[in-house]
Amino acid sequence: MRTGLGSVVLNYRITGDERLPPLVLSHGLGLDLTMWEPQMAALSRVFRVLRYDTRGHGASADSAAPCTIEDLGRDVLALLDQAGVDRAHFCGFSMGGMIGMWLGIHVPERLDRLVLAHTAARIGPRSMWNERIEIVNASGMRAISETAMQRWFTPDFLAAHPLVVAALKEVFERNSAAGYVRCCAAVRDADFLEAIGRIRTPTLVISGTMDAATTLADGGVLAKRIVGAEFVEVGSAHLSNFEKPTEFTAALLAFLSEDIDAYATGFPPSRE
Repeated sequence: MRTGLGSVVLNYRITGDERLPPLVLSHGLGLDLTMWEPQMAALSRVFRVLRYDTRGHGASADSAAPCTIEDLGRDVLALLDQAGVDRAHFCGFSMGGMIGMWLGIHVPERLDRLVLAHTAARIGPRSMWNERIEIVNASGMRAISETAMQRWFTPDFLAAHPLVVAALKEVFERNSAAGYVRCCAAVRDADFLEAIGRIRTPTLVISGTMDAATTLADGGVLAKRIVGAEFVEVGSAHLSNFEKPTEFTAALLAFLSEDIDAYATGFPPSRE
């Protein structure tokens, strides 16, 4: 489905019975809503899953103007309103995790539980983002797609699963270069290091042992500064939901198990 939200039109899908508790999935930079396919069979049995393409990604439109993480967070609020959802669980990956941080800091009343996967309060130095923006502006997405795959996966996974890697590389290359660059700038300019201590939503942090993009140490900072946060380490590089899908999905479901248990014996009245 597609919906107009202010100056952009966002592509989204809702899967699962409308009486199930809502869960929003927010993908990483350079991906689209299909990144969650390894989790969908398990999640859609117990949640009403809303996944979407971030502006400038997938089938969503681009704003044609600079954007911030706040803008991307407000897109999520508009999607929730469009779907008639007052509160939801939110799982954000990398850039999506930064969107989740903004939501947890500024609109905690819209969240039940928050999952921050392979993300950081501040990702990389500005020089890294500026260099990447310059390359993509000059030569397009294909100029950095191979480097992205090397960053996302361990050498063993790259060798063992070439078809999976090729499919994700194609997703990456199909994305709008202009939209990707605008979101690069949004991530570059975001810094939640001080503000994350204000998050009071129950939070799970998932990090990869071999993740060079958002490191284990980055995840540790989040878990330490967010009061009561749980921390799970997965033996993977950046895309643990593909590299270790069983572990990733199990961690997600375990953290959300209280709501799953509450819904296990029957459907409650729909939320209005």
